[in-house]
This record gives sequence, C-alpha cells and structure tokens, in this order.
Amino acid sequence: MNTFFLIFVILPALEIFLMIKIGGEIGALNTVGLIFLTAFVGIFYARIQGLQTLKSGLTNIYQNKAPVYEIISGASIAFAALLLIIPGFFTDIIGFLILIPFTRNLLLKFFLRNKKETNHEKNNENTIDGEIVNKDKDEL
Repeated sequence: MNTFFLIFVILPALEIFLMIKIGGEIGALNTVGLIFLTAFVGIFYARIQGLQTLKSGLTNIYQNKAPVYEIISGASIAFAALLLIIPGFFTDIIGFLILIPFTRNLLLKFFLRNKKETNHEKNNENTIDGEIVNKDKDEL
C-alpha cells in the first residue's frame, strides 16, 4: 500500500473518527482542551528528552566515541514532537510512545534489526563466486 495514501487519507480519517468518538463521550470543548494539553505536555517532555540526549551525545564526543545512538534518538524525539503538534489522539499516542525512552529503544531496535536483515539479504543475492584463470598467449 502506498505510504502517501496512508499519511494523507487514512491517518486524517482515523483522527477525525477518534475526535468524534471522544468528543461524543467527554464533550467538544473538553476534546479541544485535551488536544491542546497533550500538545503542550508532549512538547515540554520532548524538550526535556532532547536536552538529555544532547548531554549524552556531548559526553560521548568528549570520550571520543561516536554518538550514533544519540543522533538516531534525537531524530526520533524530533519526529515525536512533530506527531504531538499535529492535532489528534492517534498521533499523540504514537508521539508519546516514541518519547518514552524504553519504548523508543524497543522501536529503534526493531527497525534497525529489520533494516540489517534486509541489507544482509540483499548482499547475499548480489554475491557471485568465481575464479579467475590467467592463461599466457604461449599456452594457447
């Protein structure tokens, strides 16, 4: 299925459905307030997580280590903040799951493991074993 279709059609439809359902239960004003509250709390928490990741990355740089995990974690925190800014409950849930360090580590391990397996399978498909034999012109 096309990812653009999911992002631009299915995701807004899901968000609207959830807003209508939750708005029917708690009221329209409470729903709007809850959307703003999750955005503010999420951005605040993303800022805290981002600063902690930055401190950890600087510590690794001072120790002459490559801050690879911190770079990936920082990018995922930025993506989570973007999801929290987008109004809706589904994107807020996904954003908060990415912001929690435990679930972020699980998601990163899952995606990186799948990426490594895919790259390993591609490398095996493109490998051709062979032998080179050099013959001099005199032997012919």
